[in-house]
Amino acid sequence: MRSRHHDIADDLRQQITTGSIQPGERLPSEAGLADRYKVSTVTLRRALAVLQGEGRVEKIQGKGNFVRHPRRKTLYVGGWGTLDPWTAAEPALRVTVRSTIVQVQAHLTPLLKMPTGSPIVETICLSHEGESPQGLARIYMPCDLLPAGALGDDFTCRDAATRFALLGPPPATLRETVCARPPTPDEASALRIGYPSVVLSITRVATDSTGRVVEATLIAFPGDRVDAVFTTHHVIGEREPQG
Repeated sequence: MRSRHHDIADDLRQQITTGSIQPGERLPSEAGLADRYKVSTVTLRRALAVLQGEGRVEKIQGKGNFVRHPRRKTLYVGGWGTLDPWTAAEPALRVTVRSTIVQVQAHLTPLLKMPTGSPIVETICLSHEGESPQGLARIYMPCDLLPAGALGDDFTCRDAATRFALLGPPPATLRETVCARPPTPDEASALRIGYPSVVLSITRVATDSTGRVVEATLIAFPGDRVDAVFTTHHVIGEREPQG
């Protein structure tokens, strides 16, 4: 038998789909909805969790549950390690940036090839479209490679594409590992996504010609808010004459 909260989710989903409840509109209070459907608030919250997991409803702390606007997807350009300038240049998209000196944690040691506890620069970039977080990047680089004046208080900029790109000079090699997985607690909090949800996770490691890791980046995007594209270029050389 179907659970009651699924029936409630179906009804609310139908109202959203048909436009009875408009994008951006605040839903009635949880207590009010529970009274309307003659269920407990626990059951009602389970129904809302279904819609939140689908990306149809967003809960904003202290304000309530809102019908989400259809998401404009951002394009991540693999191989270049950046966001597509066209999809990242919307006026509503902004990025909050913070750079600090931290110590290398155990999970970063294999990526950075540095001993645990070594000082490293961490730059955290969180992009927003309006009130909705769009992507989270944690960029790590050796302290001696940090551009002058990069450390300081949080600031907000409009150039999302460059803030998710490599911070240093072009590397000799760039390796990107992509997977879909559940968000970590920190990612779920920063990106305001619930469970069950998935993030597109990109681990990017840049090295110079000597093999030194000059930057390691951990990026997480909500799965419904980004497309990643990777282009392979085949180089066809001239055949050597056979003798």
